[in-house]
Amino acid sequence: MRAFDWLADRAENLRNDRGAIWWMGLVAFVYGTATFVRSQASVPFGADHMMILAADMAVGRSDLSSLTTINDIVTIGGRHYQAMSLLPTIPYLPLVPFQDLWPWSRWIVSGVLGIVAGWLALPLARRYGPGGIADYWLAALGAFGTLLFTLTIEGNFYYLAHLEATLLAFLLLIEWSDRRRAPVLGLLIGLCALARPTLLLVAIPFGLALLAEDRPRLRTALLFGLPVAAAVAVTGWWDWVRFGSVLETGYGIAWITPPLEALRSQGLFSTTHLPTNLALFLGGGYGVRDTFPWLVPNSAGQSIFLTMPALLIAVGASLRDRTNQVLWGSVILTAIPVFLYYGGGGGDTYGYRYAMDFMPFLLALVAIALRDRFGNLERALIALSLFFVCYGYFWQTWK
Repeated sequence: MRAFDWLADRAENLRNDRGAIWWMGLVAFVYGTATFVRSQASVPFGADHMMILAADMAVGRSDLSSLTTINDIVTIGGRHYQAMSLLPTIPYLPLVPFQDLWPWSRWIVSGVLGIVAGWLALPLARRYGPGGIADYWLAALGAFGTLLFTLTIEGNFYYLAHLEATLLAFLLLIEWSDRRRAPVLGLLIGLCALARPTLLLVAIPFGLALLAEDRPRLRTALLFGLPVAAAVAVTGWWDWVRFGSVLETGYGIAWITPPLEALRSQGLFSTTHLPTNLALFLGGGYGVRDTFPWLVPNSAGQSIFLTMPALLIAVGASLRDRTNQVLWGSVILTAIPVFLYYGGGGGDTYGYRYAMDFMPFLLALVAIALRDRFGNLERALIALSLFFVCYGYFWQTWK
């Protein structure tokens, strides 16, 4: 009954919030339309690996019964396994009984996840931003000025983990601003880690901040830590089922293209990759061609200055406040494995895809920084981010 009362209360609040209703309609329309247009420009190829794996899981299998690509595939004893975390497959399971939808499943799943994450950009902005019209600028940045938009409309199962992690991280930040319930925070971090394992590291700053508050420490640690530990256990179990070891993720033994194999041979995570990755993150630019669209993004990764420059506003958020410390700690800890990873910014992706691991925390810091200053420079940076992301959409659709 309490759950129904909570839902009824939320529905009543939403009915009285015209701004939120308009925002939800706008996000659903733009994301839905853009995804449909992108799907029509794509070459049909049937069900993708996540849909195939979901159907196989429904009958008790953990391997793929058929392949559409051999990239990131681990072959053991004649069986083929996708080297990917567990959570991206889960949204496909409700579609298993509806085979007519399988060819469209990648667009449906990506679209729904992206729309919900885009909706959450407004409540996130309202909790961390300065209020008023600035919150809608922030929401626009989160939904339409980050790679959340370009990853959603692409309908690629490789990007699902980023969409799920972004959605869950938005919920995590909203919960942190509101009630800070230890088990809810732990559960959300655990789910984030089931999508993107790098986000397990944010348990450190969030957990330490919780323990520093005036609350029973042992009880808080247990309530927060148990869901996180459960997520680690589920990840280990899934790896053991597929690869025979709780410590084998598959990324180190999967088939990849020869150029990536040469990089991986230097280490899955290594300081060797750091200079190249930082150069891409800070300086990855465009080439030029004669046909529309004329600017050609770097397929290995794109500079934050040329995709999401408004996130740089975050530098205006100081370290004096505990929440700011938690957010900066989350950014730094998740950025370390991202920049040490052999995969660059994420192959054949507009922008630096792996930066989405720490984007939600930077977005909250941007909102906090705007409490002190929201002037023409900040508006220009947000507008530039919207422009670059829109260009990414045109590139992906008409390249």
